Amino acid sequence: MENIIVIGATGFIGTHTLNWLSKQPDIHLIAACRDKSALPSGFSGEIREGDIRDITYLSSLFSGVDVVVNAMSWSSLYGHKQQSEQLFYLPTIQLFEAYLQSSASRFINISTTSAASPSHSEDALSEGIPRDFWPHLNNVIKIENKLREKASTEKTVINLRLGIFVGEHYGLGVLPILLPRLKTHLVPWVQDGKTELPLTDGRDLGQALGRAALADNIHGFQSFNIVGETKPTVRDVITFLHDQFAYPKPHFSVPFSLAYPFAWLMEKLDSVVPWEPLIVRSVVHLLENTHANNDRATDMIGYKPMYNWQDAVRLQVAEMKQRQNKPMRMAMAVK
Repeated sequence: MENIIVIGATGFIGTHTLNWLSKQPDIHLIAACRDKSALPSGFSGEIREGDIRDITYLSSLFSGVDVVVNAMSWSSLYGHKQQSEQLFYLPTIQLFEAYLQSSASRFINISTTSAASPSHSEDALSEGIPRDFWPHLNNVIKIENKLREKASTEKTVINLRLGIFVGEHYGLGVLPILLPRLKTHLVPWVQDGKTELPLTDGRDLGQALGRAALADNIHGFQSFNIVGETKPTVRDVITFLHDQFAYPKPHFSVPFSLAYPFAWLMEKLDSVVPWEPLIVRSVVHLLENTHANNDRATDMIGYKPMYNWQDAVRLQVAEMKQRQNKPMRMAMAVK
């Protein structure tokens, strides 16, 4: 029997990973979280409640564990360099160091297809490309590099570069940021909306992490792109939102060469206006083509997406109408 612990078990990725793994045979599933009351209803596995920033809690967290699935995260779409360092980078590195000292033999890490976009993102084993305008992405890349350096035949690391999250149970992301801004009629198309947006249903992401935890014959450092069944263009997505939910379409288009400096200006104005920027450079970066595909993940861990992006968008918009009564902030803790 495989003993698998899911860190950040109450978050978007953690919840979907628990749901997928709970349906697999011969697994002792352990949920690690700060608040067990937020776990999916019906979860019947072991619970290890605590905060991974607590060294005492962390020192015994991996007792009896074979596989560590790190679904813990903290995210920011711009600025917040110090918070990203304290709430994401350092806790993740401490978690990984605890894994190296434990008897567990596999560590699953989550990253993003944007880490090496647009020029090298097709190859999930390529090194990430730091961006001076996105401190949090730089920390994601620093973690990848650390894991790549420390992986060995005895200590396997599987890095999953995930597409853009969409679906139920998700707070921060493209849709919660985009939809209120579309209502202003000020958001333009970028590159006429022709670039691809790798929307990926949370249920498929949970499947990917689960399969990475269970796959045979994986050693050392491995990295895979994980995206949805199809990759719609930005225009496809916004047209779908317009047709299904009456959100307005952009009225004009700008090239990337203008979108980046305009977003830079919006960021600079942030210090003198009481609201968050209309757009930031990280969002423009997310609109760049990633060229990511699932071929390697399908071959090596058996990942095959099952859910289309339209259904995922419907689920998330329906949930947002009940839970989001004001525009989502661009930085938040993900439990």
